Amino acid sequence: MITVRGLSEYRIERPSVVTIGTFDGVHIGHRKILSRLTVYAATHNMQATLLTFFPHPRMVLQKDSGLKLLNTIEEKSDILEEIGLDCLVIHPFTLRFSRLTATRFVREMLVEKLHTKKIIIGYDHRFGRNRTANIQDLEAFGNLFDFSVEEISAQEVNEVSVSSTKIRKALEIGDLKTANEFLGYPYMLSGTVKRGKGLGRTLGFPTANLRIDADYKLIPASGVYAVSCQLDGKKVYGMMNIGSNPTVDGTGQHIEVHFFELDRDLYDLPLRVNLLARLRDERKFDSLEFLKKQLEQDREDALRAIREL
Repeated sequence: MITVRGLSEYRIERPSVVTIGTFDGVHIGHRKILSRLTVYAATHNMQATLLTFFPHPRMVLQKDSGLKLLNTIEEKSDILEEIGLDCLVIHPFTLRFSRLTATRFVREMLVEKLHTKKIIIGYDHRFGRNRTANIQDLEAFGNLFDFSVEEISAQEVNEVSVSSTKIRKALEIGDLKTANEFLGYPYMLSGTVKRGKGLGRTLGFPTANLRIDADYKLIPASGVYAVSCQLDGKKVYGMMNIGSNPTVDGTGQHIEVHFFELDRDLYDLPLRVNLLARLRDERKFDSLEFLKKQLEQDREDALRAIREL
């Protein structure tokens, strides 16, 4: 898959079948559109292209929205490549871009840059300045600029009652099971391992302290999770705590992962951790001894949850 940062860098002359949107989470609803896109591209010798935007438009137009995203750019790119997309175009979303008229957007971006011959889009898609143009306008532009439009109907969209907003809400309340079902894959956290206080090692549970590199990434509800990770080409399992470490008077938010059957230095390594199951809420214990006993129970619960997947 080719990833292009901004349409000014797009140099592909091959005709494209295009879909447009933020596709945050690349969930099972998005995959219906992407499947249609890739199949059509393969059977008509076209480029399967997703035109997406970063930052998310709400981050620019509603600066106080507090919006957190389900995917980092790198996570989204990897998921889309696995699906079979040919080209991902990540165009900068700015206030100036938001004022682009629908006519200029279609002519300059879709036709002149992407060489669009077909657009596959949801029935409720809106675009252009103040999002005033709709699917009927897009079809009219298609007649003018010689591309076709395939609409994903309301019935098809509503068959999969999934949205990025529903997934965010599920993660925020700790409903990982629903979030993962809607995503179609385990929710992931990507970051870099940094040094912590080393308390976990003294308890017999050494942890990798994960610093999330993207400040816009949604962190799920505090608690203990069963997780997996690819290390040196091998899948390893473990448990992860998200929270403030209240037993040791912790402050702020920490993400700590203890891997089973792994004893190696992970400092400064990039990690992508998959959240498989949520085990319990974070709690404050009366002593480190009680905390250690709970960690032993958490390990048993995590291994059981992993076996049941």
